[in-house]
Amino acid sequence: MLAPRDVRAHAAGGLADLLVDAVDDGASVGFLAPLDPARAADWWTSAARETARGVREVWAAHGPDGALTGVVTLVRTTTPNGRHRGEVARLLVHRSARGRGLGRRLLAAAEAHAAATGLTLLVLDTRTGSPAERLYRGAGWTAAGTIPEYASDPAGTPRATTLYYKRLG
Repeated sequence: MLAPRDVRAHAAGGLADLLVDAVDDGASVGFLAPLDPARAADWWTSAARETARGVREVWAAHGPDGALTGVVTLVRTTTPNGRHRGEVARLLVHRSARGRGLGRRLLAAAEAHAAATGLTLLVLDTRTGSPAERLYRGAGWTAAGTIPEYASDPAGTPRATTLYYKRLG
């Protein structure tokens, strides 16, 4: 898990690179292509502020050379009636590091921490038909439903999104 200062330190480098790589590869993670690295760094700087407030937690994986190869965030719900749940967001694995179980390990780390800190329900969304769906289903997540044209892909085309949940504990 990265401390807020570590998120800030990596915002303009490895974290921004991961986000740009994901968008360049077609991931629907809230941005349109081409994603300017400065815009990606700004997003991570904002995430660092959320981390400092205890709203977002960030886990990162490093390759043998020390470069960031993957990241996942957990966003805690702050409303009084939702403090038992969180959202898994921005699970990103660099294209050069895929196919080795890194995404599954990052997801498991976030899930284990969520359970250990009292969360009992996690939610996430992903583009319908994406390779990520295989990962989530394999990790025991349940599809709650699909919303047509929920979010645009990096090219700007509206795509369906599937909502998932997982009960913990």
